[in-house]
Amino acid sequence: MKKIHLNIKITGKVQGVTFRETTKYVADQSGIKGFVRNEPDGSVYIEAEGEQWELDSFLEWCNDGPDRAKVENCAVEMAEPKHFTDFVILKK
Repeated sequence: MKKIHLNIKITGKVQGVTFRETTKYVADQSGIKGFVRNEPDGSVYIEAEGEQWELDSFLEWCNDGPDRAKVENCAVEMAEPKHFTDFVILKK
């Protein structure tokens, strides 16, 4: 099966609401590899790799986020796979 790589930028009330921690949990449960980090502009940036069906489910979750989040936009771009081996939270 072909791995797909997505760059995802999520805006709205997405920092300070356990977005990164919950994203890691969902990614781990879904078999998604990559990373999540907070951005200086208040958004959350994710690079995610997996099978199409895994990413479809993951993106559906990204559009809602955790309970305390208010996602306004979830921008997605496809990119070349980087062959991540785990899903991690990056801190700046």
